[in-house]
Amino acid sequence: MDLDIKSRIYQAQCIGNVEPIEYMIPYPSMRSLIEGQNIKYAEQIIIKNRNITNQTFYNYVQQTSHWLESLGLEPKERMIIPDLGYPQTEILLYGIWNLGAIGVLAADVDKKNLNKKIINIHIQDPKVSLNHFNYIVVPEHDNLYGKNVIKTKGAIHYLTSEEIYKNRDYLGNKVNKEKEVLTLILGGPTKYYKYTEKNLENIFYKIKKNIENDNLQLIVVPSIRTPKNIISLAKNYFNNESLIIEEVDKKAYLSSLSISKYIVVTCDSSSMISEAALTGKPIYIALIPPTRNDFRFKKFRNLFKELNIIKELNDKLENWNYEKLDETNRIAKQIKEKLS
Repeated sequence: MDLDIKSRIYQAQCIGNVEPIEYMIPYPSMRSLIEGQNIKYAEQIIIKNRNITNQTFYNYVQQTSHWLESLGLEPKERMIIPDLGYPQTEILLYGIWNLGAIGVLAADVDKKNLNKKIINIHIQDPKVSLNHFNYIVVPEHDNLYGKNVIKTKGAIHYLTSEEIYKNRDYLGNKVNKEKEVLTLILGGPTKYYKYTEKNLENIFYKIKKNIENDNLQLIVVPSIRTPKNIISLAKNYFNNESLIIEEVDKKAYLSSLSISKYIVVTCDSSSMISEAALTGKPIYIALIPPTRNDFRFKKFRNLFKELNIIKELNDKLENWNYEKLDETNRIAKQIKEKLS
């Protein structure tokens, strides 16, 4: 990708000089800061032309947060914010922060003064009117519909086959080269799936049975969402021959994808399942009992089952082939065709 385009994409995710890596969760919390203002200054008018007091503003923020939560917005998710005018944009931004999510301000571009046509493409459900964008790219299981919506089979990601192969040898000296490799990729707890030790021990039991039956080398790779106690649980559960990656390590992740014969991914991450599908290798899904209706995840898994990409993890491993899933390049070509 052109460096200038990369830079513009990165800047679009910034708010002022705050980079996107710094999650926009004000300290100690947005709610406590606003509540603190209301202790002494609840009736103070802060937006004169609308006669909005601190208390009224706080109420608007709470109502907005409840509305966003009902739409499915979760902590640390990004939500793009178009210019809604003052003070609607500010209220929406505070509502997003109040949930612990990230507000991305749409670029203020004067299209009339530019010689080039501006095309606005958004990845994932923007949670605002689709009319703000030329194209919206979303997975099929998101159930988003519109003339400008482009559907993907799984999640869009930045991994490439070349990058995976390039890191093949990163774990080479840490595994038994006489054994074939099974990699377990761990996600993390969500509002749908709880990472209790009982739930993970059920997965570990199936993994252990398979690696013993087929004499496999095990690699366990955590993600940024994986609880520390679950990594410790894996270290204690499996023998010393198993390779447990204890910290988030992208090279280890890529290397494991490259050298594995079998890949197991926990059911909570459609993104990591989509990334694994780039390998063309057998992918098993380690199911966790849902705490609420997970129909979107089931729809995603059913689609991947129909594409012969995944199977449910049990006590027996099989080999099968499927066409590598590279949705990023497919969608990029589709958009280029639409723009030509």
